[in-house]
Amino acid sequence: MTELFIKQKVFSLSEKFTVKNQQEQDVYYVEGSFMRIPKTFSIMNTADEEVALITKKVFSFLPKFFVEVGGREVLTIKKEFSFLKARYTIDSADIEVRGNWWDMDFQVIQRGAVIGEVNKKWFTWGDSYSVQVLKEEMEAIIIAIVVAIDCVKADHAAASQQ
Repeated sequence: MTELFIKQKVFSLSEKFTVKNQQEQDVYYVEGSFMRIPKTFSIMNTADEEVALITKKVFSFLPKFFVEVGGREVLTIKKEFSFLKARYTIDSADIEVRGNWWDMDFQVIQRGAVIGEVNKKWFTWGDSYSVQVLKEEMEAIIIAIVVAIDCVKADHAAASQQ
């Protein structure tokens, strides 16, 4: 099992942050496309190789995000039409998220087996998440899911303030 930590800076206009391991060493770098269309987040390893890409669909009635890992699309996060509470779904062939993913407290499951867990750290400055990866080869996908869900939440918060 690997435990990683994502700590976002509260007032970062450049939308850059790192993913660290338990020894506080950088493992991944996440960089958002500030003021560009389409909105993207690139996740790179320490060798500056892109391991995942999150893209927001530009022309869509409801928000939709595509997550690519290793050059292939692995899942889609989309907002469902609802009158009262925002509701999102994650579409993937063999990955599902169970738990309260809106509050960043969930498990990532592949074919019935838990491969990762995400928990929001409370009482911190900015958003901080603990990510436990139980299946090492799925690490990039799990990190991409966390970043994509966080992006969905940030977009929702921005839209509700307008």
